[in-house]
Amino acid sequence: MLQKIGFRPGINKQLTPTGAEGQWVDCDNVRFRYGTPEKIGGWKQLGGTNDLTGAGRGLHHFVSSTSIKYSIIGTNRILYAYSGGVFYDIHPIKTTTTLTNAFSTTNGSPTVTITFSTSHGIVAGDIVLLDSFSSITNSNFAASDFNDKKFMVTTVPSATTITITMPSNESGSGASASGGIRVQHYYPVGPAVQAKGFGWSLGTWGGEEIGASTTTLNGALLDDTAGTGGSGTSITLTDASQFPSTGTNFIQVGNEEISYTGVSGNDLTGITRAVRNSTRSSHSNGATVTNSTSFVAWGEAASGDLVLEPGMWSLDNFGDKAICLIHDSAVFEWDSSSTTAASTRATIISGAPTASRHMLVSTPDRHLVFFGTETTIGTPSTQDDMFIRFSDQEDINTYTPTATNTAGTQRLADGSQIRGAIRGRDAIYVWTDTALFTQRFVGQPFTFAFAQVGTNCGLVGQNACVEVDGAAYWMSENGFFRYAGRLESLPCLVEDHVYNDINLDSGNQMVSAGLNNLFGEVMWFYPTSTSSVVNRMVAYNYFDSSTQRPVWTVGSLARTMWRDSAVFGLPHALFYEADSDTSFDVVGNTEGKTTYYEHETGTDQIRGGTTTAITASIESGDFDISQRRASGTGQSTGLADLRGDGEFLMKIRRFIPDFVAQTGTTRITFELRNFPNDSQTGSPLGPFDITSSTTKIDTRARARAIALKVENTSTSQTWKLGTFRLDIQPDGRR
Repeated sequence: MLQKIGFRPGINKQLTPTGAEGQWVDCDNVRFRYGTPEKIGGWKQLGGTNDLTGAGRGLHHFVSSTSIKYSIIGTNRILYAYSGGVFYDIHPIKTTTTLTNAFSTTNGSPTVTITFSTSHGIVAGDIVLLDSFSSITNSNFAASDFNDKKFMVTTVPSATTITITMPSNESGSGASASGGIRVQHYYPVGPAVQAKGFGWSLGTWGGEEIGASTTTLNGALLDDTAGTGGSGTSITLTDASQFPSTGTNFIQVGNEEISYTGVSGNDLTGITRAVRNSTRSSHSNGATVTNSTSFVAWGEAASGDLVLEPGMWSLDNFGDKAICLIHDSAVFEWDSSSTTAASTRATIISGAPTASRHMLVSTPDRHLVFFGTETTIGTPSTQDDMFIRFSDQEDINTYTPTATNTAGTQRLADGSQIRGAIRGRDAIYVWTDTALFTQRFVGQPFTFAFAQVGTNCGLVGQNACVEVDGAAYWMSENGFFRYAGRLESLPCLVEDHVYNDINLDSGNQMVSAGLNNLFGEVMWFYPTSTSSVVNRMVAYNYFDSSTQRPVWTVGSLARTMWRDSAVFGLPHALFYEADSDTSFDVVGNTEGKTTYYEHETGTDQIRGGTTTAITASIESGDFDISQRRASGTGQSTGLADLRGDGEFLMKIRRFIPDFVAQTGTTRITFELRNFPNDSQTGSPLGPFDITSSTTKIDTRARARAIALKVENTSTSQTWKLGTFRLDIQPDGRR
């Protein structure tokens, strides 16, 4: 007889598939709406086919006073403004140097060496813009190859030289003289990914801070105990000049830590693979190498680990001005109202702190607030991770408190560092690594009132929080939380799935949250244990959730930043691809690229002018069968009951599909097994491809326990599940 089958909304991965009868246990690219699963919407690339340089670590939307919509995008290398389908480079310039006879090349090599007359302060991976170029002799390279072009610095052979890499080899005899050239050095932002270092004397007591120098492998590393090429005891770098050469030091390649004891030219000697509890793996030629020794100092070795945080931005707007803070560095402004805004760069804000972890503009009172900032403005060495400083009202250039202004400071007490902050409906929410505070505008003489409203609920990373409808949602290192006047721990049926596989050692600052208010979703994007880049997501549906039944989904959607639909009408997001360097604007890029997407449009992915399918799937827990019993007598009625316990094998003769909405073809699979530890096998006649005209399907499926899987695999396909009916009957006990 025909019976309806139904499953509760949300994914439950806290139980086995057998224990999760009547529930969904896994999904990808699926959401629940009104209790029913459906494929998520598609996405398309913005900005034509142009991919941005580096990893996207900041995204902010605002509308100017002239009703122009802007998106400010910060990668770990370049700051962009996006408007009208076009990207504009607005990155601030740190130094500008004019040189003469600065270029040299070698026949058969793509390397160009640029020589400065004094120390340049540039490191490998920094961006330089070359312009005002006049000439180069004995070279096939022309002025047009350099003029108004950005280059990523390949190596830094010395304090007065840098190298860049051209797309082709020098075919001339080799330049040794050139005309004038102007080199504009972009403000450094930071690494593309977060790394975990193990420092010597982390407090740098009496010592020298080296920093997280990076270069690339010159030769592949095999998955063995040897060095470059699978032999020897050394590893060859592109440039080892910035790496410590005495004592035992450490580098990180991917997720592997390697120790070395000496430096010979560009070779690291005396290597030992897979130290510090890391796992040995293969690494390709050109892979990024990070100095994870980080600090060289005298004294006792400090306990604890050092996190080398990625290059990040805090972005906001003060009216028409975009406010842009480089994490742990300076803050800049870009005036969108300028008639030359498209060709104008962000400039440093006069009078503002020069080293801060985070920043935002308070509303409606309009103060510029810095978190984890300097106790003495203009002195980065006084940066205090728990210190807050805010400007005078309506004045982003005044920070010294007086009797006649509202500038001020505050130091929080609970925690070791401020992790992040967002604006709420009537307060700013400020998180440390251990606690939650509110910051409320109260006016003079105190300006802001601070109150601790949560303990043991710290923020996992700067971007792991959102606010919606007066409630803050965030991810900590030990669970998900909400605050809407009181602190709540969010019940989560995928918690173990997320926390058993998240990479918090080198990924807490990689976690970012996003709000999709079109569907009532809060999403968190994170790296798994085997990845240094974001590759998974988990989402909470606050529309459909209740305390008794929270609705969560999981999936492979990987976005480094996400912004809601408030400004552009649809959500926008950034996707970072670490293994591809074909950005549109930087020659010699080795930092990967970021694609800017608009979401919830169409059914497919459109990128680079190519349409590909978004595969979506959802799978149920096992359901089984028993014989119905007559009430009172307990006698078998001979009728099947899906609420059974698996005493009888179940035979499904046919099923009748039901979709609330369907475009194209949807695939249905019945996964069969007789015991919980059996491997699943498919129905002998399946899988079944269903269209909107399909009335019924004959299955011939037989098993003690059966799970339902719904999916699509091709373009122009979407679906929203209805209520399926199965023709089932008992089929013996053996």
